[in-house]
Amino acid sequence: MSKDIILRRTARELRPNTLVNLGIGLPTGVANYVRPESGIFFQSENGLVGLGPRAVAGFENRALTDAGGGFATAVPGAMSIDSNLSFGLIRGGHVDTTVLGGLQVDEAGHLANWIVPGKMVPGMGGAMDLVACANRVIVAMQHTARGAFKIVPKCTLPLTADRRVTLIITEMAVIEPTEAGLILRERAPGVSIEQIREATEAVLIVDGEVAEMNLAA
Repeated sequence: MSKDIILRRTARELRPNTLVNLGIGLPTGVANYVRPESGIFFQSENGLVGLGPRAVAGFENRALTDAGGGFATAVPGAMSIDSNLSFGLIRGGHVDTTVLGGLQVDEAGHLANWIVPGKMVPGMGGAMDLVACANRVIVAMQHTARGAFKIVPKCTLPLTADRRVTLIITEMAVIEPTEAGLILRERAPGVSIEQIREATEAVLIVDGEVAEMNLAA
C-alpha cells in the first residue's frame, strides 16, 4: 500500500506530452499509473523510449527490459535506441522530468542514491547525468528504511550530484527542497504532521495548513 501511494502521487506530478525518465527500482512502477492519453513518453536509460507498464506474468519478453533489468512493455510508437542517443537525450536537456529512487536526501535538497562504486546495485548508473540535466528531479522513495532516517540534515553517503532536487515524494509526505530548507507541502491520508516529523531527521518547515495528498487517478 505504501508503494502504491508513492507511485500514484508521483504520477500526478508528471506533465502531459513530455519525455519522462524512470530510474531503477520503485520509479519504474510509475508507468502503471499514467493514462495513455496523457501523451507522456517514458524513457529508460538502457535505450527504450516509450516504456510501458511492467510485463504481467506469462507475457515477458527477454529482449524488452527497463534500466534495472525488469521485464517491461512498450507503448505504440516506442523505439529502441543506443546508449549514445539515450544519454544524448538526457545530457541535452530533453528530459522534462526524471523520477529516481533515493537512499538519502538532505536539508539542502541533495540526493544520495548510490553506495559503492563498481557495484551493479545500488550503483551510480545514469543518475548523475539525470540529476544534473533533467528539467525536474523527483525523488520517489520510502520515508524510512528499516527504522533508519532517509531524510537527513546532511547526506552521509556519496552525493549523486550537487544540484538540489525538485520534489521528494514518500508514502507519508510530499516535501519540496528550497533555498530556505525542506518545506512540507502535503501529507498522506491519515498521516499527521507530528508523525512525519518523527520519521524525519531533517528539519521540516511547516507554513500554515498542510494539504492532504490527492491520489485520484
